[in-house]
Amino acid sequence: MTRIAFLGLGHMGLPMAVNLMRAGHDVRGFDLVPAALEAARQEGITIADSGTDAASTADVVITMFPAGRHVIDAYEGGLLAAAPPGTLFIESSTIAVDEAQAAHELAVRAGHRSVDAPVSGGVVGAENGTLAFMVGGSAEDFAAALPALEIMGARIVHCGGPGLGQAAKVCNNMILAVSQIAVAEAFVLGERLGLEHQALFDVVSEASGQCWSVTTNCPVPGPVPTSPANRDYQPGFAGSLMAKDLGLALQAIEQTATDARMGRLAQEIYALFAAGDGARRDFSGIITEIRDASSGRRASRSQADWNQNVRSRR
Repeated sequence: MTRIAFLGLGHMGLPMAVNLMRAGHDVRGFDLVPAALEAARQEGITIADSGTDAASTADVVITMFPAGRHVIDAYEGGLLAAAPPGTLFIESSTIAVDEAQAAHELAVRAGHRSVDAPVSGGVVGAENGTLAFMVGGSAEDFAAALPALEIMGARIVHCGGPGLGQAAKVCNNMILAVSQIAVAEAFVLGERLGLEHQALFDVVSEASGQCWSVTTNCPVPGPVPTSPANRDYQPGFAGSLMAKDLGLALQAIEQTATDARMGRLAQEIYALFAAGDGARRDFSGIITEIRDASSGRRASRSQADWNQNVRSRR
């Protein structure tokens, strides 16, 4: 049995913490949101008085926060000082690569071990313990984190040194965003050409266009009964989260001077989607924007219009 402090008990963090508890670990949780604490209490998670209280007796501290600044603030605000020497910090938020590296340095200077381990797989993966973890850190720290990660996930990949788990997450989600837009555009084009959704799915799902955005997250109802399209695009993975992740991708693109035109365009499209109702809808709901623009219910925008609107919202 390992003593685990789990900080951040939202839609992803709570089921992850529950899986650790059910595996026999001593889990103490904390969240700043009262409703999240109550939901965790009802699941049987022991609730600490604060994050530092939870960390004070922990062997492992897992953080699942909204943004990098929350991680750095928590680390510098007493979390690292409260933890026993040599505590393993598993940072599972999705944050910028340089923020993950800064958090790692803070943890090491405080006498702890540290890995960044962002996740992919959504709420369903968190509930089922089938998440994918992309892990950055030393081989020794990766090995130490593996027993906990294997309870929460089905695929755990050591991506390299500190921050490279986040690098893999950024690259993966940029691919996902671009492919989801392309799939949505293809289905709208098929509609306008007279193709039935099922016919197009039957071809693409077994042909060279096959991808996760077709076979799992199909943006139209029917062909994949478990996709968000069958429940009016309830997430899933919300548009606001995809927009956030693509903002991190854009930051990395600019820092590395990478010629990533599709990534930039995907970021612009999802930033506008998340500025409206798309923030609360699954990111596959982008098909409704494409359909509306194609049918004249919303005027299509030139590239300059997209750029100006995105800049004005930053």
